[in-house]
Amino acid sequence: MTAGTHVDAPGARQVSEKNVRTVIVSSLMGTTVEWYDFFLYSTAAGLVFDKLFFPTDNPTVSTVLAFATFFVGFVARPLGGVLFGHIGDRIGRKRTLVTTMVLMGLATAAMGALPTYAEIGLLAPILLVLLRVVQGLAIGGEWAGAVLMAVEYAPPGKQARYGAWPQVGLALGLGLGTGLFALLGNLLGDEQFLGYGWRIAFGLSIVLVVIGLVIRLKVAETPAFEEVRAARDTSSAPFLDLFRDRTARRNTLLGLLSRWAEGAAFNTWAVFFLAYATSTLKLPRTDVLVAVMLAAITLAVLLPVFGRLADRWTPRRTYAFGATLFALSVYPAFLAFQTRDPLLIGLVIVLVLGVVHAVLYAPQGTLYAQLTPVRLRYTGMSFVYQFSGIYASGLTPLIVTALLAAGGGSPWWACAYLAFTGAIGAAATLSLRPRDLYFGRSGS
Repeated sequence: MTAGTHVDAPGARQVSEKNVRTVIVSSLMGTTVEWYDFFLYSTAAGLVFDKLFFPTDNPTVSTVLAFATFFVGFVARPLGGVLFGHIGDRIGRKRTLVTTMVLMGLATAAMGALPTYAEIGLLAPILLVLLRVVQGLAIGGEWAGAVLMAVEYAPPGKQARYGAWPQVGLALGLGLGTGLFALLGNLLGDEQFLGYGWRIAFGLSIVLVVIGLVIRLKVAETPAFEEVRAARDTSSAPFLDLFRDRTARRNTLLGLLSRWAEGAAFNTWAVFFLAYATSTLKLPRTDVLVAVMLAAITLAVLLPVFGRLADRWTPRRTYAFGATLFALSVYPAFLAFQTRDPLLIGLVIVLVLGVVHAVLYAPQGTLYAQLTPVRLRYTGMSFVYQFSGIYASGLTPLIVTALLAAGGGSPWWACAYLAFTGAIGAAATLSLRPRDLYFGRSGS
């Protein structure tokens, strides 16, 4: 083997470091585009859609309706995960990822062109929900494939650091979306921003998709999948086989529980917080968006750092540690929110979303890739991540909002729920039995 190459498994083709860098850039760019599109909706749900698509006399009701359509995307994601997971395990990772990126970009751009409720009535929210479903289907198939492109190209001993790079796309996508919303809101003012400013952010999705496709089309199929295809070991029914394999079935069920911590954490700090800070705490919208943007930048910087750490600690232990940190940080964070001090609250968001969440999110992709053998991996990862998104991610803003209302504005019931999800996530993660990434054997 020549210098600057590595081999993923016996018999697999050699992979140059240049090719690996292209793969990493492709995975990062792809997830950045996908998450930019997906979280544009979550940002708009708390700041724009409640007013333009779900107007009522009660602002809380409008917010709940907007978050309900946000949740619809999470219901569609498991369907997308199973559909595109099947395709990814049958014909390959690359073709699947090109399809999901195009779907996501078209749906997001169409949202930016939608007439409002005031213009076409009930048809406006119906069309918005339908496009949200398309977004959910696309992201359902994107995440696992992007992570697998990085992890299945990674040299032995560096899987977690490679697997952390696609995760950076979530932070960059969130930072781009919230940062652009903050910039447009600042430049245009409330009336112009609600009139057409928010549409600019959605329309830019097409530009990002074109750039992402140019990079993604240059990438070859992963060596691990080529090995399976060459051995004619692909599954004809990967979703069914996922539950026929005893270890895969056990890991899948535990993986669904482990994801509860990360999904609840992210959607509390990056989604619910936007509406809570502006509506309940009465903080300026720009200050809140800037705080989330700074947290996203911090998250992007620290994800590769904790990815390297996960190669030393193992992804399982690192993720469990992150879930524990989340559970311990919830009460102090909400206590700080009650001060209504913008500087303190901004610092807290940077700590919980930028630092604590990095510990959780960096090893997650590699950890979930270890739950199933190569031939079922796309489907297994997609199912764990996307099905759990229904209760772990999509319902979180609704649950936390409802618990706050039930507590008469007091955050402590909500804190108890979030701390519980962290504890469950940590316990389930420590019970997992990871497999060898290249051969599917049980590992430590």
